[in-house]
Amino acid sequence: SELQLEIRTLVSGLNTLFEYLGVREECFAVGPLSRIIASDLANYSQAKTRRKTAQSKASVIFVDRTLDLTGAVGHHGDNLAEKIFSMLPKLPGHANDVMVSMVEFTALKTDDADCNIIAPGCLAQSADPAAKALWESLMNLKQKEAVMEVRRHLVEAASRENLPIKMSMGRVTPEQLTSFTQLFKKKFEALENHSGVLQIALATVQTLKHPQNAKWDNFLAFERLLMQNLGESALPGVLNQLLPIIKSHNNRTDDDYTPEDLLVLLVYIYSIAGEVNTGKELDEAEGKVKESLVHSISDEPELSALLQKITDHVHKGRG
Repeated sequence: SELQLEIRTLVSGLNTLFEYLGVREECFAVGPLSRIIASDLANYSQAKTRRKTAQSKASVIFVDRTLDLTGAVGHHGDNLAEKIFSMLPKLPGHANDVMVSMVEFTALKTDDADCNIIAPGCLAQSADPAAKALWESLMNLKQKEAVMEVRRHLVEAASRENLPIKMSMGRVTPEQLTSFTQLFKKKFEALENHSGVLQIALATVQTLKHPQNAKWDNFLAFERLLMQNLGESALPGVLNQLLPIIKSHNNRTDDDYTPEDLLVLLVYIYSIAGEVNTGKELDEAEGKVKESLVHSISDEPELSALLQKITDHVHKGRG
């Protein structure tokens, strides 16, 4: 089946990674699918040969995604790297990198954010020590500190190239970062020397300017409120708090939640709620949420790919 093929591909990929690292793994699994993957890796013929010659040891923990849905749908803290991964389009053929628009360094005039005439940049800059250090900072620092680190790297790069940079302290804005990156435009040697840092800087600017950036912060605030309320009241009360934010397409603004956003919030709520005590109050609250959500989805002028997939499954299930 397709799932078995994907598991075999994953096992093969993991074995290649461990071979490159020169490690002999000890696997731990949490969940039924994780146990299958760990077992297949243990019995993989090429892995058995590798373990005999590996010089180092490593512990690998497999956890079923379905046992930690909160981790998949939640907006975790004030981290710039996570925002970049969530908002910028994926780099084709890669699961952990994004496409960074490089149009700003060209003479091309376009308002199309998805313009594919110019080859995109990316986050992986293994040959650039400064870019690697910057990216590690973005993963570990809060957003405010991370953007200051991006500015610092741009200032240092511009100074090395004797570019006329005007340093200003205080709050870092996307416009300020853009003005710094523009200093490198048409300076081909400087562009080549600092291309890694510039690509990460552009990724930062494009994320901060992304229309979903403000909604991310709203998500985070609302999730924290839901978590607090779940600790103080029962699930029906929390579900009732969702009703005012479920709006039809004609009544929504860009800052309001779409049906997909609401489904994410529902998954988050039920994931952190744990075991739920059923009863009349919960049935009524769930019924109101279902009714409002169905009306919202029905009012969509065009269903997204996710909603189409969900509604197709519902129709097939009823059929």
